[in-house]
Amino acid sequence: LKRAPPSVPPAASVRAHADLKGRPTAMLRSLARRAQVELQHGSFGGFFHSEALPGALPRKQNSPQHPPYGLYPELLSGTAFTVPRVKNRYVWFYRIRPAVQHGPSSASAYELWSHPTWVSPPFRHACPPAQFRFRPSPEPAAGVDFVDGAITVAANGSPTAQDGCSANTYAMTASMSARGRYMLHQDADVLILPQDGDIEVRTEFGDLHVGPCELALVQRGSVFQVNLADGVASARGYFLENFGDLFVVPDLGPIGISGGLAHPRHFLAPSARYEERDGNFELVSKFMGQLFRSRIGHSPFDVVAWYGNLAPCKYDMRLFAAVNTVTYDHPDPSINTVLTSGTSTPGLANVDFVIFPPRWMAGEGTFRPPYYHRNYMSEFMGLLHGKYDAKPDSFKPGASSIHNRFAAHGPDAEAVKVGTQLDVSKPERYSGSLAFMWETRLPWQPSEHALATMHDVDYPKCWKNIERRFDASARPPVVEPYPFPFDGRR
Repeated sequence: LKRAPPSVPPAASVRAHADLKGRPTAMLRSLARRAQVELQHGSFGGFFHSEALPGALPRKQNSPQHPPYGLYPELLSGTAFTVPRVKNRYVWFYRIRPAVQHGPSSASAYELWSHPTWVSPPFRHACPPAQFRFRPSPEPAAGVDFVDGAITVAANGSPTAQDGCSANTYAMTASMSARGRYMLHQDADVLILPQDGDIEVRTEFGDLHVGPCELALVQRGSVFQVNLADGVASARGYFLENFGDLFVVPDLGPIGISGGLAHPRHFLAPSARYEERDGNFELVSKFMGQLFRSRIGHSPFDVVAWYGNLAPCKYDMRLFAAVNTVTYDHPDPSINTVLTSGTSTPGLANVDFVIFPPRWMAGEGTFRPPYYHRNYMSEFMGLLHGKYDAKPDSFKPGASSIHNRFAAHGPDAEAVKVGTQLDVSKPERYSGSLAFMWETRLPWQPSEHALATMHDVDYPKCWKNIERRFDASARPPVVEPYPFPFDGRR
């Protein structure tokens, strides 16, 4: 593996150092204080520049007649050329071989792969308007990598029409690199959420070390691998395929610019790292909802320098600055949006990525667990760590639930009991938990595999024992008190 030598000037945006075992690394210490690889601090959707050899990145033009080191310039455009400039995303690569040499030489060399568990919408089977819960994916056998261990739980829309998304889990005991396997997703941006076990996401741009409570985002059209981190025997988590508009950080409106939610500067991009390897490798491509396998003779990770704003990135969700009420009632869960993929209708998301991190709950005179609701948007919930306050005893890490458009849902009987008896004159710190939600405008349709092997059919019974407490003879208060009185007295 070739990396930047110590003589690289600061303008190259690349540093090199060695870890305690003398192995060269390529990452700045992340805010989680892991010092495995060097990352670039910048801004989500902003421009990054990186080179693994000094002077490999042209400074004055994109496609010089004689590029440095004999590299090939190559453009990867993530949007149409003529979209508004504020939305335009692209990257220029400077690589050893052009990408046309990293694929098979004929269409017949693409072998259609009928994956047993990783599937794409649209689905043809029926989907009742019920609440769904799915158990965590089973423990994988030895030698199962990220691609083999992918399971589609639910999906909507169409990858061909570039609309909707797909919710999946992964469980792996082997690295893709161990079998010389690479992945090219031409339909979707891939958002990876580790739940257990650190992973290394290798890309054409460089490498990202990602652990639980962090996320990795790899844009469609670029080649990547998901490997087990050093010393990790197995890993599992969730991943989303976003077929729609590219993710952006949400607008903050009256929250203002100084802080709140996910700050763009906390999204970290990899530094350039390249390898020049020939061999018998496998490329797994996903295109128009179908998987293909093909043999390739060179490693696609041969990018020596790059610049642009279509870079993969990681984000530490422990840095999310949660916003909440300091008086009474609940703001809508949209205040916890980390990333959003929009549609042509302002405010209507193709998919929102929302998290429920540790935070203070301070609403006085308020039932603090989530209230009962039936929403227009459809929800896919997952749990990365700890317990979820609406169902503290039944929703386990690695599990999933779906509440589709206008499907009634809310806290179970135990959560109602606790929330009703709680002393809400005192603030409460929610800690040790990280749940998330993928909220979409299209209903989630569970896959046939998830319905057959992971479906918790008794899930709706969690609401069966909710107490009937209506009493028509009870006398209401003469004057309804203010929920948060100015003088502090009720």
